[in-house]
Amino acid sequence: MEEPFCSLISGMNLEGYVGFANLPNQVYRKSVKRGFEFTLMVVGKSLSHISCGDNLWSCFQVEQSKVLIKEGGVQLTLTIVDTPGFGDAVDNSNCWQPVINYIDSKFEDFLNAESRVNRRQMPDNRVHCCLYFIAPSGHGLKPLDIEFMKRLHDKVNVIPLIAKADTLTPEECQLFKKQIMKEIQEHKIKIYEFPDTEDDEDSKLIRKIKEKMPLAVVGSNVVIEVNGRKVRGRQYPWGVAEGTLTCHQTIHSRTHMQDLKDVTNNVHYENYRSKKLAAVTCNGVDATKNKGQLTKSPLAQMEEERREHVMKMKKMEIEMEQVFEMKVKEKKQKLKDSEAELERRHEQMKKNLEAQYKEIEEKRRQFEEEKANWEAQQRILEQQKLDASKTMEKNKKKGKIF
Repeated sequence: MEEPFCSLISGMNLEGYVGFANLPNQVYRKSVKRGFEFTLMVVGKSLSHISCGDNLWSCFQVEQSKVLIKEGGVQLTLTIVDTPGFGDAVDNSNCWQPVINYIDSKFEDFLNAESRVNRRQMPDNRVHCCLYFIAPSGHGLKPLDIEFMKRLHDKVNVIPLIAKADTLTPEECQLFKKQIMKEIQEHKIKIYEFPDTEDDEDSKLIRKIKEKMPLAVVGSNVVIEVNGRKVRGRQYPWGVAEGTLTCHQTIHSRTHMQDLKDVTNNVHYENYRSKKLAAVTCNGVDATKNKGQLTKSPLAQMEEERREHVMKMKKMEIEMEQVFEMKVKEKKQKLKDSEAELERRHEQMKKNLEAQYKEIEEKRRQFEEEKANWEAQQRILEQQKLDASKTMEKNKKKGKIF
């Protein structure tokens, strides 16, 4: 009778816990090993003078830079997308279009990667958060602010920030915040909603953040010394305004960063993907683009990749056959050359043997002639001896008679 499976397991010496409750640890280790990606976009009108040369109409561009951050054994690839020159032109009509094009291009790249046959390598370069800086005017949102956020709120998580908050008094800052939130609600602008959590500490922090929206920040690229410590801030005659880290802490908290990625993937990207797929007709024409301009559905792209793969394999097969035929020809030529060489050597050896045979035959003939001559001479000598002996016998007999 076979031994039960449970008894077999109990008989093994297994180290560590065994069970499905260990799955989160396995997922965690796999995620940490792979690392994480996050893309942050920064948009806002420059608060300092920018020289565009003679071009007063367009000095706006989208720039990106990557930085690798390691913290507690976890690796994060952070992409910062900056928009220097935004809103600085004389005519700011459609100044948001380069930003929209950049976000859509990253969605398109991810959609194409998702539609490939091989989807192991899928870098996520989608914009997960857009920090929109509002000038500290104290008079509410400008038309550019409203139009930009309305254009972008369905494509990216928008978090409004008040830039250079140190130029406002606390009372002015609070009134300015209320005015901004009022206008955001009036124009039905959807800004990022910080998620509720079950953790009491996180819930308290989220409530404080929601009460302080839009967040007021102080930034500086100058390092000054305050009370023996070096900080980033701005020096005023009445004191120093230190740079705040509220924005950084908010986005990089343990809850908000993953939620920003989830909202980007499950809401904004899915909206883009749905519109993209809905616009693709059976003929492959995108109705949202110019007439006659073609696009590719995921299935069509997969079919095209499959055809390209088949063509590539056929090309490789033809090249391998050509190489094989060339090798066979070379081998045959070598065999022919070897055969010709062997035949030449065989003929040469045959000629040499024939020459040796003729030489031996000539020597044998000479030997036979010499032998025949010698034998003839021997016979003559024998005959002569015989004749001489006969003569002597006759002479003896004659002597006896006389």
